[in-house]
Amino acid sequence: MRVDTNFFCTVPMPDAGDPSVPTTARRYGNDAVIACYENLVDWAKTADRLGFDTMWLTEHHFQYEGYEVLPNLIMFGQHLASITTDLRLGQMFNVVPQWHPLRLAEDFALADIVTGGRMEFGVGRGTVPREAWSLGAVVASGDNAMSAEHDRINREVFEEALEVIKLAWYNETFSYRGKQFVFPPDDVPDRGTVVRDLTMIPKPLRHVDIYQPVTSPETIEYVPRAGHKAIYWLTNADSQKQKWDRYAEIREEIGSPVGPGEDRCLVLNMHVGRTREEAMRKGKPGHDEFVKFLSPYGRFNSYRNPDGSKVPFDHMPTVDESNAEKLQIVGSIDDAVDAIGFWRDLLDLKHICFFFDLPGITREEMNEQMHLVVEEVFPRLGEPIERRPLTGRPLR
Repeated sequence: MRVDTNFFCTVPMPDAGDPSVPTTARRYGNDAVIACYENLVDWAKTADRLGFDTMWLTEHHFQYEGYEVLPNLIMFGQHLASITTDLRLGQMFNVVPQWHPLRLAEDFALADIVTGGRMEFGVGRGTVPREAWSLGAVVASGDNAMSAEHDRINREVFEEALEVIKLAWYNETFSYRGKQFVFPPDDVPDRGTVVRDLTMIPKPLRHVDIYQPVTSPETIEYVPRAGHKAIYWLTNADSQKQKWDRYAEIREEIGSPVGPGEDRCLVLNMHVGRTREEAMRKGKPGHDEFVKFLSPYGRFNSYRNPDGSKVPFDHMPTVDESNAEKLQIVGSIDDAVDAIGFWRDLLDLKHICFFFDLPGITREEMNEQMHLVVEEVFPRLGEPIERRPLTGRPLR
């Protein structure tokens, strides 16, 4: 099984889980942000030594509250590649509507070349109006009642941008005319003539896999048809199985079939201890802070009530609910083995990504999490951890 890890890039937060501290009351300065980056450097070295395939980072902007403080995943991933040996560095996700598509395509291609093909390209549509509007995009979220019009525009920008990126990467010359983008712009003079097409410099040296989260009904249909690999997270088992199988059905329909579990990845939140009580001491506060932070964005609306009915959009699950539904695991090594085994058997899982980055987890505790999963959990599953061989050569 391919095993990855994902980090939200959160500052050190010793009082995580304190119910008396609202998320909006938190404010951190540059020292705390830099401490987060220092932790990520250390954790990348640990993940590299232990055999994790890819370390994924998460893009956000302007978050003085400290939960997600890394604005440029390609730039920081390239740095982490320079201080590790085999670890791949991925973006979960580049928020595409917030970037100029050609600059994003150029930046990734250059980073992938200089790292010898160790970058992974993940794309998303975004969730946070604070950053979307400030960076020239729009987004539907819990803060604007999931505006259908904002979602339509956001999706149109995203899908056109991906068309542009692929054209630029894989063609000697390209042009594009859409509703949101026109490249090159009309009537651009250049050295006595008019620009009719563009050539991207540089281009990737390989076909780049594109990873995208799958949530809405539209995205369920779009991702496999676009040839992207699917990422799933915090989705109840029945819905997850339907989405997982629908991906394979569509790939079969379009003549690009996949084997069981292929081209799909499950992200699983986990905090593990040698006993359940040990795990709860740090894992429960981190779980509760994570829930408090993200519930206004509907991140937990796939949970189900005991009678099977839907929970509210802004549902705030308890740690017991998360464990029961196996959507977030805070427990013993045996609990972790049970949860991973459940998803492996349900989905014929070939690729899992662990989210360990609950708020309040220290550098030493995070390193211990990675060691426990590799050295204690996976041996009990009877699953070897497989790291894909590197084929490129970094520039020196």
